[in-house]
Amino acid sequence: MLRFFSVFIGLGVLVSGAGAEEIVSYAQKLGWGPEDKVVIFHVDDVGMSHSANLGTIKAMEEGVATSCSIMMPCSWVSAYYHYLQKNPEVDAGLHLTLTSEWSEYRWGPVAGKYQVPGLVDNEGCMWRDVKGAVLNASADEVEIEIRAQIDRARTMGFEITHLDSHMGTVFEPKFIDRYIKVGLEEQIPIMFMGGHLQFLSQYTKNVPAEMVRTVAKRLWEGGLPVLDDLHNESYGWKLEEKTDKFIEVIRTMKPGLLQIINHASDPTDVFPRISDSGDSRKGDMLALIDPRLREVIEEEGVILTTWRELKARRDAAEN
Repeated sequence: MLRFFSVFIGLGVLVSGAGAEEIVSYAQKLGWGPEDKVVIFHVDDVGMSHSANLGTIKAMEEGVATSCSIMMPCSWVSAYYHYLQKNPEVDAGLHLTLTSEWSEYRWGPVAGKYQVPGLVDNEGCMWRDVKGAVLNASADEVEIEIRAQIDRARTMGFEITHLDSHMGTVFEPKFIDRYIKVGLEEQIPIMFMGGHLQFLSQYTKNVPAEMVRTVAKRLWEGGLPVLDDLHNESYGWKLEEKTDKFIEVIRTMKPGLLQIINHASDPTDVFPRISDSGDSRKGDMLALIDPRLREVIEEEGVILTTWRELKARRDAAEN
């Protein structure tokens, strides 16, 4: 999530730490108590592959995962949609996808090349990295593609519980206003945080807390829920240490509303042709279904929630 900070660094707005002032948490604004620890265990990259779908389903049905987000340009979206038809209660948002990073398995924009030529490389796919998207795509093209991905989901007929970002592309200074704009206009919650920023502040020496909270306030006043904090470090953990690392997060988290991101997958024999990240993704899945993690969640009194619940609570909350 380091890319998140480039937005505010680029704007030249940095403050040290997460701010010394005491703030009312967004968890409290959403109706939880001042000492409550509220967590979304969130699975990214659904629909990217059969392995991602299998791991997500297992993490949510057998484990503590409560929410997920789908990569609408990818090949295995329809398979997961068929699962959603049978399980409409699943909290599923869109993992807004503006890049196609793998070597041999790739995808193009939902809107098509002629609508968004700046998002397409010489293979007819999205750029492999965020830099390519930033250098070549316009903000208008990004908004067109975001809306196309929303339209595909709605055509399929499932409820979009929230929006977030694959590889953090929408957090770039060039694009972030369109992410916010679409979320507010469509009244779809977007992943953004503006509370104590406990874990997010550890990813860099300086935290752009003032600017972050300004954006968060805008979202809240626009009728959308906001997170207090985000944790996005499990991708770099070793397979065998993941359960203990997640337990440490749960034990040390401050009261408030935290989203913990993971990439739970159950890698098939084909997955190594996509990526060498199979062990990390399998480790996330195994940690989320580990009884030890659930026991600690119960011991700590952690409340598990979903984006669907956040939106319902925001609709009922005072402005």
